[in-house]
Amino acid sequence: MKAVIQRVTQASVTNDGNIKSSIGLGLLILLSIEDADTEDDIIWLSSKMVNLRIFNDSDGVMNLSVKDTDGDIILVSQFTLHASTKKGNRPSYIKAAKPNFAVPMYEKMIAQLQADLGKPIQTGTFGADMKIQLLNDGPVTIVMDTKNRE
Repeated sequence: MKAVIQRVTQASVTNDGNIKSSIGLGLLILLSIEDADTEDDIIWLSSKMVNLRIFNDSDGVMNLSVKDTDGDIILVSQFTLHASTKKGNRPSYIKAAKPNFAVPMYEKMIAQLQADLGKPIQTGTFGADMKIQLLNDGPVTIVMDTKNRE
């Protein structure tokens, strides 16, 4: 799994001209799933994302997590994070999982994030053409890969 985690002061997801999800302070997370991913990847990644200390405390130091700030999360599936640009100019998405595997894993990630955060999260619509708006705060953007846990 690959994730791009962005600290935001606001974010929204629109499908067909209608706002599906919106949050204020929190995280906009773009998530890509591959066939090699497991439930262990979901548990590890969810815990890391919910507990990342990337929000400012009263001294202006990034020392608080989204959970500490009672922030919200929008999770959006984005298979293009698994793009391979090794050959040519057209990216290959061969490593991205097909929907029959990716959808159940995406749904498990939603459930895990909700359990770890202690409240419901917002989502995009899997496989849909979405418009994402965000006000990146900082900017703070972190990329995580469960196959490279650094």
